[in-house]
Amino acid sequence: MLLVVCVDLDDDVGRKTDVETPVVGRDAVEDAAVKLATADPEDSDVNVLFQGVHLADTITDQRVEVAAVTGNEKGDVRANRAVGDEVDEVLAGLATSEEVKALIVTDGAQDESVIPVIRSRVTVDGVRRVVVRQAQDLESMYYTLKQVMNDPETRGTILVPLGILLLIYPLAILADLLQLPGEVLGLSSAAIGFYVLGRGLGVGDKLDATVDRVRSSLYAGRMTILSYVVAAALLGVGGITGVETLDAVRGRTAGDLGVLQVLAALVYGAVQWFAAAGVTTSLGQITDEYIAGRLEWRYLNAPFYVVAMGMVLYGVSAYFLEFVSLPFLAATLLSGTLLGVASTLAFAVAETHFGGDAEDDPDRVDPAN
Repeated sequence: MLLVVCVDLDDDVGRKTDVETPVVGRDAVEDAAVKLATADPEDSDVNVLFQGVHLADTITDQRVEVAAVTGNEKGDVRANRAVGDEVDEVLAGLATSEEVKALIVTDGAQDESVIPVIRSRVTVDGVRRVVVRQAQDLESMYYTLKQVMNDPETRGTILVPLGILLLIYPLAILADLLQLPGEVLGLSSAAIGFYVLGRGLGVGDKLDATVDRVRSSLYAGRMTILSYVVAAALLGVGGITGVETLDAVRGRTAGDLGVLQVLAALVYGAVQWFAAAGVTTSLGQITDEYIAGRLEWRYLNAPFYVVAMGMVLYGVSAYFLEFVSLPFLAATLLSGTLLGVASTLAFAVAETHFGGDAEDDPDRVDPAN
């Protein structure tokens, strides 16, 4: 048996007439088509129903049954499910022991999205698209554009550069009135360039992932986020202090400064603030690891290492600026080295005697619980 399935994905038949779906039988489908044509002569689903009736009349080499199935007004995934349910109802009501194959009749590309749903229930022999001949290409183009506009990724990729390009002409007119043609055109070109470069490098996805991580960290009450904010402020202060120190050194020096002296001045002014930033982030990370029950003794080395490196850099930069003597530099290097070695040995011994990974220590109580 051949089942001619007339698909009305947006349920025009049910919404515009009093016909209940699914509609099964040649006469019933013809009656539904007449009622729909009377209610809305311009509806393309009228052609679909009459085409189903026409096929039922012209196919004579096998038994033919015609049915009309509908979805819902939105024409979305739920509409596909509704069509599938009505197809199941039609198949269950067929009084035949023969193999049933389907011929699907639609009015365009949108309704054809339901073909996989029907194919999962019955063998599909073919698809017949019925549209007004003059409008076939126009409808396909309209549906394609509609799909593109509904896709956020495609919409952003196409419309944003197009919008910037369309704004260049009015911006050029405005720039001509303000006597700033080069600046506006340059900014417009730079905006397009940055957008294309960002899309190519996937900057948007990375930013979204970063925002999600920050949001999750805030909701989880993690100290790492707060420590990063404080560290960023300390780094900013350190950078400003380093530049001020460089200006002060230049003011006291008659000649030009060498590369080593410039670097030494910047490091000398910023190293204390940078070390404080490093200690802050280390303590924040250690706190989060402890709360999560993943703290290991060797993690506690981090702030001591930061302080040790800060001491070494402070002594070296001060020596190059001739602020301290060679014995002071030697003492600073020795102190930094001893601090790093002492912290490493101390926490290694603690890890040996008191256990390493918190998850491997049976006596370790997870403070998060």
